[in-house]
Amino acid sequence: MATLRAHGIEARLPDAFEGRIFIRPRVANEVPFPVAHFATFALPGQVADFGGGAVTLMGPNDVFAVLFEYGPESIGTRLFARQGMPRALGVDDFRPNLLRRGLGGQSGTQWFFTESGRPFTFYAVLGSHARRGALVPHVNSLLSNLSVNPQPLSVVPGASAWN
Repeated sequence: MATLRAHGIEARLPDAFEGRIFIRPRVANEVPFPVAHFATFALPGQVADFGGGAVTLMGPNDVFAVLFEYGPESIGTRLFARQGMPRALGVDDFRPNLLRRGLGGQSGTQWFFTESGRPFTFYAVLGSHARRGALVPHVNSLLSNLSVNPQPLSVVPGASAWN
């Protein structure tokens, strides 16, 4: 099991997963925060924060997931009131209408939460809504192998950890 560590996020990648943890380069006055992408298929070089450029490449047996950090101003807001990352999702947590961009046959879920004093969302896409019973355990395996430290280990825009 390969392990990725960067920006206070650690991921022990389950079999068949690849991933990367990075901070996008700063654009104008934006302050970028860590983003982690995970997939059971080859991630292209350019992927938007929530999977644009990747989810269209998914097959029916694939999973794509994002752990996206928001700024400290989000801490304490209603959206991030849930304490702790979800660790076990059910098949009913995935629905076609939860996708950021609806693609025929796919299914998704999104969870906002605060973990170790840091605000995040976990967003996951399944290649097939009909196969979610077989795919959700892969998402849960990934979730059980993710951890977040209270403070980022390094916050250098443009830095990344790849596997």
